[in-house]
Amino acid sequence: MNDTAPYPLQLTGELAPNLSRGLWLVKWLLAIPHFIVLVFLWAAFVVVSVIAFFAILFTGRYPRGLFEFNVGVLRWSWRVGFYSYSALGTDSYPPFTLKDVPDYPARLTVAYPESLSRGLVLIKWWLLAIPHYLIVGVFAGGGMAGWAIGNRWLLGSGGLIGLLVAISAVSLLFTTRYPKSLYDFLLGMNRWVFRVAAYSSLMTDVYPPFRLDMGGNEPPPDTAVRDVSPMPVVAH
Repeated sequence: MNDTAPYPLQLTGELAPNLSRGLWLVKWLLAIPHFIVLVFLWAAFVVVSVIAFFAILFTGRYPRGLFEFNVGVLRWSWRVGFYSYSALGTDSYPPFTLKDVPDYPARLTVAYPESLSRGLVLIKWWLLAIPHYLIVGVFAGGGMAGWAIGNRWLLGSGGLIGLLVAISAVSLLFTTRYPKSLYDFLLGMNRWVFRVAAYSSLMTDVYPPFRLDMGGNEPPPDTAVRDVSPMPVVAH
């Protein structure tokens, strides 16, 4: 990966200019249909990741169809989180689809890897990712489970993300304003969480950066991976 290439996972979120001051009080209720669907999607995500593990181990490739499904689960989770209690960034109800929806304010993509290390797959999802799991545990709460990151969408975000969302919700309620600095920080933490989710789910060999890329948009390409370098590749 060269010094001007963006990280394989791209996450964006466009903050709505006129958010309802009180809708966040009932979004947990409105989002229940999504939470139910996500329970099953994340169960399938784990199964697909296990199948992909063996496919990568023996072939060095992540089956394209399985990859697209797991990207869809991450994308769906991010839209629901952005709408509800990982950001409260929009009042636009999330669509029920695994596909990318260009006109929805929250988007997520992951570049498909043409090949992956067959040796690295044995250790990156547990050993190499441990430092990131510790950080994600602070951000998202609920410990440092890698493949279980999706569960936080089902129960509501905890950790530092949950705390800052609560502060933003109170600000909305009493002032109708969403503090931009809090929003930018929240997007940076969510971006970190999803990068770790993609890496620990074997979707990339590029090690996530230890850096908060804050704001609704990804950083410019010339700075996106300035301090990111792939982990040493284990021989195939």
